[in-house]
Amino acid sequence: MFRNLTPVVKNLLLITVAAYVVAAYFMPQLKAFFALYYIHSNRFMPTQFLTYMFMHADGWHLFSNMFGLFIFGPLLEQFLGPKKILVLWMVCGVGSGLLYSGYTAYRMNQMDNSISEFYSSPSPELFNKFVKDNPGFFKTGVYDFIDAYSRNPENETLIQRAKDNLMSVREMQSNVPMVGASGALFGVLIAFAMLFPNTQLFLLFPPMPVKAKYLVLFYGLYTIYNVINNNPLDNVAHFAHLSGLVIGAGLVFYWKKDRSNFY
Repeated sequence: MFRNLTPVVKNLLLITVAAYVVAAYFMPQLKAFFALYYIHSNRFMPTQFLTYMFMHADGWHLFSNMFGLFIFGPLLEQFLGPKKILVLWMVCGVGSGLLYSGYTAYRMNQMDNSISEFYSSPSPELFNKFVKDNPGFFKTGVYDFIDAYSRNPENETLIQRAKDNLMSVREMQSNVPMVGASGALFGVLIAFAMLFPNTQLFLLFPPMPVKAKYLVLFYGLYTIYNVINNNPLDNVAHFAHLSGLVIGAGLVFYWKKDRSNFY
């Protein structure tokens, strides 16, 4: 099975797994250094648009991404050639990071507007709305505070405490890192579905065959649903997945316009 691995896919697997092992067991500071942060975070560096792809949250996160590359990558490399499969992986990975950063900047701008509105005119209603919009950052005890604040809306101590809470949430949100090669993998998935749409794949859960185009269509719709739903308790960067799909589709469409460019 491993003898069927193509050179670029094999090297990407080895490099990514090695990076995970080093960061997880020998140099844990690398994960925080290489992860991708909000562009206005003190921890952000432009090199993170590349390095975040080689960091993973845990072993399962690593396995799921590398397993996808292992399954779909070799056939794509044989068809596209080593240069294009590498371009596909890297462009989708880096591009996903860039687009996700833009999405994060948009969300941070929305949060900043909510905070500014509260600072201009503090009220329990505005604070409660902020909590509802960002529930993942608050413990259940915050509702006891909202109740107390609602009974004493002019209390300066409570107003200051509310402001402190808002700024604390902003600080946490601006320093949430993104790691993983999922954006690159989703680019590989859409490329596989576009080039080999009727290839039969056998799922483990549920155990049934499905064509590649339908499997990727399901993943795409599921990803779009999660981007629209925007569950704040979900720590998966669905927008990065969607970005990988869009960029990967764009690359394959461009390459297919002139088949003489394939090598």
